[in-house]
Amino acid sequence: MKKNLKQQNGRFGRKPKTYKKPGGKSRNRAIRRKIKSRRERVPTTAQQYFSRSRKFQETWDSISHVISKMRAERVSLRRASKEFGIHPAMVVKFGRSALRKQRNGHYVARKTDRLLRILSVVTPEGRREIAVRDSRQASLLGSYWAAVQRYLQTGDDSALREFQGKKVTDASRKRHLFITDVNQLNRLGSAGVLSFESLYSGVR
Repeated sequence: MKKNLKQQNGRFGRKPKTYKKPGGKSRNRAIRRKIKSRRERVPTTAQQYFSRSRKFQETWDSISHVISKMRAERVSLRRASKEFGIHPAMVVKFGRSALRKQRNGHYVARKTDRLLRILSVVTPEGRREIAVRDSRQASLLGSYWAAVQRYLQTGDDSALREFQGKKVTDASRKRHLFITDVNQLNRLGSAGVLSFESLYSGVR
């Protein structure tokens, strides 16, 4: 009788417990999550930025545009995101360090941020890309480009004169002097390298 019970609970009854080898599916899932996290890692250097796809570069540039607009014009995340054609969730996902969540659940831009921005500066030889990790430096460079465009379009160099002797600092702490000589700007403008869109490297 006891033998029959053993047969029922063993070979002929319930299946005996089996033990899986360590790893398996759980290990594969962990590897996939690790690979995914690498792909979605926020770029902090120019090398990391340019190693990503063109689509990601455009998305990243849009994220910085959204946050800058939120900060400068105090508009909502949803409104700024809509203007630049990007989902608010994407801005939060990659630009969270530049945002602050309020008690009501809404996001506002912090006073400053250290998001990577690949921007263009003007040199005597033409346009050059630099990496910037300070939103204040990015804003300064944007104001300079606006002054350059104002001069090229109207001939008024009053705003441009405010940048004489000033420099912008890149992520490596190297300083770049703003070109304010109108003769040089006229030459570069005739060569077609001073369009306002060229501030961001992603726009060619």
